[in-house]
Amino acid sequence: MRSMQPKALLAAALLVSTLVPLAPFPLYGNAHAQGAPQAITEKRTDVVQLASGYRASKLTGADVFNKNKDTIGTVDDLIVSPGGDRSTYAILSVGGFLGIGKHLVAVPFNDLQITNRRVVLPEATKKSLEALPEFKYAD
Repeated sequence: MRSMQPKALLAAALLVSTLVPLAPFPLYGNAHAQGAPQAITEKRTDVVQLASGYRASKLTGADVFNKNKDTIGTVDDLIVSPGGDRSTYAILSVGGFLGIGKHLVAVPFNDLQITNRRVVLPEATKKSLEALPEFKYAD
């Protein structure tokens, strides 16, 4: 049996491509969710770099240290602000004993340094964190 000649193969590909209806496929950049057209903004993400990032589930409960290696608090939560800048804040639990009397404060996530699985807020002390306004979750 002979293989198809390049011209015949090209002709077959052209025939198949004309038979495939294009109408059911959405145009690139548009998607239809429940019948409503939506514009999609595509942005490439470096998934390898992202995978080595910090997972909120792993940071929650982590001790926070200062530059003197003193434990000054614990990561209670991470919150992304609702504003346009979408800043991330670490909610730290400071003071208290076994969860009683703890003081929650919000610090910009970018102020934290994470090296060797250790969360550090270099210039902070328990006293300086306790002096910050108390953070309260919205109802």
